[in-house]
Amino acid sequence: MYHRLLLGLSLLLLVVLPSDAGREMPKLSAKKLCADAECSHPILIARAIQDYYPGDCRFIPIRQGQLVYVYAMLKDSGNLFWAGSAQDSYYGQQEARIGHFPSSVVEETHALMPANTEVKTTKWDFYCY
Repeated sequence: MYHRLLLGLSLLLLVVLPSDAGREMPKLSAKKLCADAECSHPILIARAIQDYYPGDCRFIPIRQGQLVYVYAMLKDSGNLFWAGSAQDSYYGQQEARIGHFPSSVVEETHALMPANTEVKTTKWDFYCY
């Protein structure tokens, strides 16, 4: 009986609590540095040096030791935030999703392409799905 009550309350909280999904969120930066105009090529590969738990849906969770493919470096924020995709050691264990994270939680392992193309960010860079 207790388990059913707990499950019911948990499901109710999921329905009642507000979500960021489907909303435009504030921009973190007006510009970003990428390898190309579409930011479609990774700039570098980094390894997470600590866990990171995001505060909202613009960011991705990262676990210590994960590889992160970095596609963009936000410019106006003093290079504090990067955009990329975290990968598990076994491909397919985690859904690939591009999002932002603090650059301080990773260390660069392999430079792939120079980030010398400045691109304006759009509302879609910070939209929560």
